[in-house]
Amino acid sequence: MMRNQSLIKVFLYITLAMLFVSEINAQNDYLSYFDASYSDCRNEFKAYAKTMAGEFQKVEYSSINVPGKTDNELYVDLLYIPAQQSQEKLLILSSGTHGIEGFVGSAMQEMFVSQFLTEDLLKNTGVLLIHGLNPYGFKYFRRVTENNIDLNRNSDISSDLYDNDNSGYAELYDFLNPQKAVKYGSMGNRFFAVKAIKKIVQASLPVLRQAVLQGQYEFQEGLYFGGSKVEPQIAALGPIIQDYAKDYEVIMNIDLHTGYGERGKLHFFPNPVKDPVLRQKTEKLFEGYQIDWGDSGDFYTITGDFSGFIGKLLPGKTHIAMTFEYGTMDSQKTMGSIRSIKNMILENQGVHNGYKKDKDRSKVEKNILEMYYPSDPEWRKGIMVQTEKVFETLFSRFADL
Repeated sequence: MMRNQSLIKVFLYITLAMLFVSEINAQNDYLSYFDASYSDCRNEFKAYAKTMAGEFQKVEYSSINVPGKTDNELYVDLLYIPAQQSQEKLLILSSGTHGIEGFVGSAMQEMFVSQFLTEDLLKNTGVLLIHGLNPYGFKYFRRVTENNIDLNRNSDISSDLYDNDNSGYAELYDFLNPQKAVKYGSMGNRFFAVKAIKKIVQASLPVLRQAVLQGQYEFQEGLYFGGSKVEPQIAALGPIIQDYAKDYEVIMNIDLHTGYGERGKLHFFPNPVKDPVLRQKTEKLFEGYQIDWGDSGDFYTITGDFSGFIGKLLPGKTHIAMTFEYGTMDSQKTMGSIRSIKNMILENQGVHNGYKKDKDRSKVEKNILEMYYPSDPEWRKGIMVQTEKVFETLFSRFADL
């Protein structure tokens, strides 16, 4: 009897140890998707693109070279795997629209290929992966392009976009764009929250958020500048997307972002949808998840977004667009929103006006990286787990839509 009890204890210990090791391995697997540099992310993408070409028919890998003033080794990479039996639906999964956010987007794309790009999915669904839409910002840890342009305010099929007037932004220009070198510990920066709260009292947080984040086309060195013309990679992508999508009737694009929202939570932000049938289809796909349709005070609308651009490229087709936004700063709340905009202001100020000391640069650059690519392994694991669960249901629903 004693021998049996000892054997049972040994068995229990081994089982617990195996479960513990399994949990550690699962965490390490999630973390292995995250890389430290643009080149590492790009090399991973190219490697699995090559693998996919050996597994499926008519796979196409290509890249768009984005010309730079100081760096000509900047590329947007594309991987297209057509539906293997009947071309009914196309899934477009894009990352790095805001360059520095590309690290998380790249990790999600790699997980998708590793776990969800299956023969079953590809029966009637084609897949187009767009990796590193803003390679300059990706490589140099900025949200914008080398021209200080926010690609998610720059994307449209009409040049009328660049005539948009954001008068609310103009009124806030001096507050948002200080014209002096950054001294991180200055009195003004220490009491930034007080200044911001005064602005909030004068208007309201939703009004200020809209004025700041909507996009502006007047101040080239300002935050959220949408440009005066289309950026080269957006111009190049237009006909490519149209060509790949021409044989599909239903297109869903997921654009991967970080920053806005509750820390560690995956938020779902669709484009405004007037068509009740399209809205119903979107809600069916994301049944069980909270979709923010823009009907709350926490939401803001933007002009020139990349997902909307894709929809405009494909008139007459069913286009379902969804932004996956991984929250980092609790920016849906007042103080989180204030901390976020402070980081943005100081980073942009430093780029255009310099820093008083190296330590000021280091502090600002560290904060902006943590804002868009948190180093916390628990944050990274958490968003992976959430995304994995969404992917498990979303793609089967999309294939059956």
